[in-house]
Amino acid sequence: MSIQMIVGLIIICVAIYLLMKRYESRLVLFMAGLALACVAGNPMAAFKAFSGALQNSKLLEPIVAAMGFAFVLKWTKCDEHLVHLLAGGLKKIGPVIVPGAVLVTAFINTSVTSASGCSAAVGAVLIPLLIKAGVHPAAAGAAVFAGTYGSPHLNPGFAQVIVVADVTHNTPMAVIANHAVVVIILAFIVAAALAAVIYYKKEHTGYHSEIADVEFKVNLVKAAVPLIPLALLLLGSTKAVPALKDLGIAHAMIIGVFCAWGATRENPGTISKEFFHGFGEGFGHVFGIITCSFVFVGGMEALGLVKALINVMDSNPELAKISGTVGPFLLGLVTGSGDAASISFNTAVTAHAAAFGMNPLNLGSTAAIAGALGRTMSPIAGACIICAGYAGVSPMELARRNILASIVGAVFLTITMMYLR
Repeated sequence: MSIQMIVGLIIICVAIYLLMKRYESRLVLFMAGLALACVAGNPMAAFKAFSGALQNSKLLEPIVAAMGFAFVLKWTKCDEHLVHLLAGGLKKIGPVIVPGAVLVTAFINTSVTSASGCSAAVGAVLIPLLIKAGVHPAAAGAAVFAGTYGSPHLNPGFAQVIVVADVTHNTPMAVIANHAVVVIILAFIVAAALAAVIYYKKEHTGYHSEIADVEFKVNLVKAAVPLIPLALLLLGSTKAVPALKDLGIAHAMIIGVFCAWGATRENPGTISKEFFHGFGEGFGHVFGIITCSFVFVGGMEALGLVKALINVMDSNPELAKISGTVGPFLLGLVTGSGDAASISFNTAVTAHAAAFGMNPLNLGSTAAIAGALGRTMSPIAGACIICAGYAGVSPMELARRNILASIVGAVFLTITMMYLR
């Protein structure tokens, strides 16, 4: 191994350490990529990767539009109406209220794709409801946190789905069709595993709370708005409505914005501002991470590390199957975010999966979902901290209860996506 390769590996280890210490992920990825390119004697490789990412409209357009729609949902409180509608149903299911809360959160997380944003919206309603029903506060918080295990991978506007589609040269709907059944079954596995822990600890009932009922009048039209873009895209992709077959993800999100205005009659100028506020957040935060991941991978490619990695996996295909789950899972756990690890892995490795005899769609989805599962048992994840705040307990209490659900979920994911297909 050359001196350049050794220095490159040291840079990557330092980058991983800094991500674990929660340094700003975009800065870490960009500087690591630039450093790798400089070691390779080709600093322009990093800058070209940066420019190439910014010019990728297939990634940019759906991400910023989806984030804009998410901000409109929050401003108009349409997401709150959906949460309260589903929470009302939870009151009636008695003993299965804990797994029910996981599934309700997962369903809402499909539309409100940010784990932290979903936890903030859902936790404010479900955690007090669960506590009032006798569930221990830590168990209530863990249920909502567990619900963010990865259901956004059913949303074609979700950044991870778009990245997998890009590197595998598929459409987001094709990516979702490939893993949809696994993600849905995974929701029930995570819910059942957490419920087993909670019932074993006898935390599903018996807790006495002084929380008072809060009246909230649900508007069914407003509650339906978060689901409209997904419904339109599904109708178009299945050709159930031929007129929608050419509808793009960004177009569906914009239609959703108009529906939010129609349902709430908020000031259209304010809704426009919120949409473009989210638009900017999507570009600066979500797309920013993707861009810097491309810079990081560009530096690896300039140094020859990607080619070396592909050669190793070509000789040991089983290594790719395991690393596609274990790597993003562990980084999601230690960094509190599954994004940087999964996107970097998919950009560097999944794009070449066919070269070592693997289905790129399976590998890409596995890496992306595994990162989310690892994050779902991380005490430093933003969603965990938010849920812990609502529950009034330590984030570590939530993370401990989610260990079994996350690990069992990751094992199921690996077996089904990597070995049974």
